Amino acid sequence: MSGRIPGPGMSGAQRLLDAGVVLRQFERASATYDESAVLQARVRRQLLDRLDWIAFAPEVVVDLGCGTGHAAQALAERWPRARVIAVDIAPGMLRETARHDDAARIERLCADAHLLPLPDASVDLLFSNLMLPWCVDLDACFGEVRRVLRPRGLLTFTTFGPDTLIELREAWSEADDFTHVSPFADMHDIGDGLVRAGLAEPVLDVLRYTLTYPDVRSLMRDLKAIGAQNATTGRPRGLTGKGRLHIVEQAYEQHRSDGLLPASYEVVFGQAWGATEAPDRGPDGEFTIPVSAIRRRDGGSLR
Repeated sequence: MSGRIPGPGMSGAQRLLDAGVVLRQFERASATYDESAVLQARVRRQLLDRLDWIAFAPEVVVDLGCGTGHAAQALAERWPRARVIAVDIAPGMLRETARHDDAARIERLCADAHLLPLPDASVDLLFSNLMLPWCVDLDACFGEVRRVLRPRGLLTFTTFGPDTLIELREAWSEADDFTHVSPFADMHDIGDGLVRAGLAEPVLDVLRYTLTYPDVRSLMRDLKAIGAQNATTGRPRGLTGKGRLHIVEQAYEQHRSDGLLPASYEVVFGQAWGATEAPDRGPDGEFTIPVSAIRRRDGGSLR
């Protein structure tokens, strides 16, 4: 039995993002990122722990969307003989990466994940923690990953699922019709995209996390501090009035529990391997793949 996946274009929701705004927000957040990136740090540690499962020593490692460089530092310590390249679109993030690199072992590369200045089949391990939610086009990003990975090289990543910040999304929907929370691709769409790009044996699972805040404004301040503000093309262009913000605050109150407001995060963990050959494409331009090519591993909930 086989499933048919359309050719180009999976991520209409992703294309609602304004790439220039994404860059500016993360550039401004580079100095404040670490103090507020509690969830990002926890997920990063869990993704690094999963590398215990692999049985090869990579020669070239790329941390794609490196942020302030903590994962790149950990990867360099894990494989001291490897060439480790930290890649980010924001120069400020790379400056923070250099500040954390005491041994000056990490190469830094300012580049867009949609167009990587790396040779074909040059990377053994591509590590990416919570960068994919900010890609304008996931198909283009996965295509670049496949291009730079060596055959049987490993992609390991995390991204956000659509239930992320669902409370905030619903609260804003009570105030106006603008988009206030970035869209996040469904796990199944991500798996389809990996296969469509020609990456092999994708495995995906989901873990759920909850952060708590005394009020909505504290959550919004944290999102601003890590550069995770609204970057959609459908965002409101003017300042948010006090009236609309009051509506959001009141709507969010229905979620209060034990004196605190929850902020839910759906985190997709995934991996796939560099393919040894291109995926089959039919005469109509569509890919034909076996349904069994996409595997799912169910995760639990963490609070």
